[in-house]
Amino acid sequence: MSTWTNDQLATIERVDEIEIAARRTDGTLNKPRVIWAVRDGDDVYIRSVNGSSAAWYRATRGRHEGHLQAPGVDADVTFTDVGAAVKDRVDAAYRDKYRRYAASIVDSINSPGAAETTMRVVPR
Repeated sequence: MSTWTNDQLATIERVDEIEIAARRTDGTLNKPRVIWAVRDGDDVYIRSVNGSSAAWYRATRGRHEGHLQAPGVDADVTFTDVGAAVKDRVDAAYRDKYRRYAASIVDSINSPGAAETTMRVVPR
């Protein structure tokens, strides 16, 4: 398993939006989706604001592999499901990073339905 570089982590921490594309079972990538991502230490986390019903999230369930793109970041990744142990830290990271947005928007990414879709994104 690889790790993010300091530059990649800094970019993901700085930009509001990244693109995620899940890898299909045939190895091709789905259409990229723009989502929010947060950094916690040397880890990157994503979650689906629409919970487990979101098409992009459901697509990650097959191979748990995909691609992440942001300015200066272009990486094949693995999506790792995480347990409740990181929920509070990830919630706090979303609140901190996106605090300039309306509270209702940030609350939606921290809702129980969104939180259950939290994944750590690991470069491959």
